[in-house]
Amino acid sequence: MSYEKVKMAKSLTIGTKQTRKAIEQGKAIEVFVADDADPHVLQPILAMCRERGITVTHVDSMRELGKACGIEVGAATAAVLE
Repeated sequence: MSYEKVKMAKSLTIGTKQTRKAIEQGKAIEVFVADDADPHVLQPILAMCRERGITVTHVDSMRELGKACGIEVGAATAAVLE
């Protein structure tokens, strides 16, 4: 179900750096994080979302998140933009 939200998103940013930028700029409305990603990579993103009240959705797999985003490699994070 969560992967479907990513697939249906009109505007999306993929990857930790781009997700962080979207959060900082106030453009992210929901952030998806892969539970199999390295925790030290996810920690700052999760903290930023908590501070700003952004919804975080956990998904099982980096590979599946990347596939849902339409890329051939895994993605640790992705953000749906307003």
